[in-house]
Amino acid sequence: MSQDLPLKVQKYLAKYGSTKWKLESEIDKRYDCAVVVPAIAEYENLVTLLNSLSENIFNKDYQVIIIFVINNFQSSLKEVQEDNRESLLLLDAILKNDYTFHPVVNKFIASGLSIGFVDVASKGFEIPGKTGGVGLARKIGMDIALTVFDYSKPCKQILICLDSDCTVEKNYIQTIISSFNQNNFNAAVINYEHPLTGDNENIKAIICYEIFLRYYELGLKYAGSQYSFQTVGSAIACDYEAYIKIEGMNKQKAAEDFYFLEKLAKHYRVGKIKTTKVFPSPRRSWRVPFGTGQRINRFYSKSHDEYLLYDPESFNILKEWLELFHSEKILSGEDYLQKANKISPELCNFMSEQNFKNDWNKILSNSKDERQVKIQKQRWFDGFRTLKLIHHLRDAAFPLINMFDALDEMFTYFNIIAKFKRRKSKIPDLEIQKKYLYELRDLNTKKFDSIIN
Repeated sequence: MSQDLPLKVQKYLAKYGSTKWKLESEIDKRYDCAVVVPAIAEYENLVTLLNSLSENIFNKDYQVIIIFVINNFQSSLKEVQEDNRESLLLLDAILKNDYTFHPVVNKFIASGLSIGFVDVASKGFEIPGKTGGVGLARKIGMDIALTVFDYSKPCKQILICLDSDCTVEKNYIQTIISSFNQNNFNAAVINYEHPLTGDNENIKAIICYEIFLRYYELGLKYAGSQYSFQTVGSAIACDYEAYIKIEGMNKQKAAEDFYFLEKLAKHYRVGKIKTTKVFPSPRRSWRVPFGTGQRINRFYSKSHDEYLLYDPESFNILKEWLELFHSEKILSGEDYLQKANKISPELCNFMSEQNFKNDWNKILSNSKDERQVKIQKQRWFDGFRTLKLIHHLRDAAFPLINMFDALDEMFTYFNIIAKFKRRKSKIPDLEIQKKYLYELRDLNTKKFDSIIN
């Protein structure tokens, strides 16, 4: 382990670091920012992403490295392993300035960006079957990035999560760097939009999924939740100190982004970077059991009614509970449950199922002052418990309702009357569906904070 790393980094790597794999990169060069990209069988998409990143315009005083984690299992199909070999050759060609390998090599080298890659695909280095997945792949890249940061510089050392099937705007790198340094962010999410491409069925599928994501975020914002941020794995960033504070990326095979951001939010304010965008692919995919690819697959399979959302009344109940729980007045566990029952009997049932009374008594007995109680409130009723409450209300009292009815009602909470509200059917035509999505995008970004705060 390099002794020029800060002691806190050395301690983190010794206890939690992924040390089996090594980074192939320029020798002895140090960086201010690392974009970490896990990839499995993504050769064609890597070319597209490299082209997109190469077009970024940023202050060259900042040293930026793109770290690809090329991974597969020992049991992965031969086609997957062969695709990964091609990816490794491409990245190695960039590292060695082999302009003859592919036109993207020259373009990337001219961009001022640096390349690095971790081989988690070749024989003997494959990702472990039991713990392997996108979470571990991200962790490997982010842990390794800690070893190549230039900690002597006063600027923030930033870790950015991106995916190999994305493209980004030309101001992506500069905007993230500026946002972190100017706003003193420790953690942030970056604005995203799925391209509405492909045939009509594919467009409908991605509209349904993105509406689902943005509606839930909007409902949490309306309710006043501190966990009201998107959880899109390709649109997350944090500084190295925050990363170490929460003991790094988790090894979840899916939903790693949700748990990572939840841990960050328990210690830091999660900023929102709205002036640049990530464009995740709206494709079908087998790579993870959750997320965009899985939801697109599900839409095509017709196994679920995709035009459903949580009843807005669930967010009204959440809002009342948060106002009660996070008020300055500290109540006993019994009093909280009694008041919860007045808000909704199912809220009280949920809190009882979550062992709230006993947990709350422990919090009160272990907290030295009101400040510690406030912190423990935020940590006990976290993002996961919030989601579990919404699911409990869905199953016990407020079943899912028509997507566009839910959106119409949610818009009224924000004093927005959509021009397309008077639709003629429960599921409007594609152009109207797009308008609903555009309204949500606008509300989640430009107008998002000013309407409620």
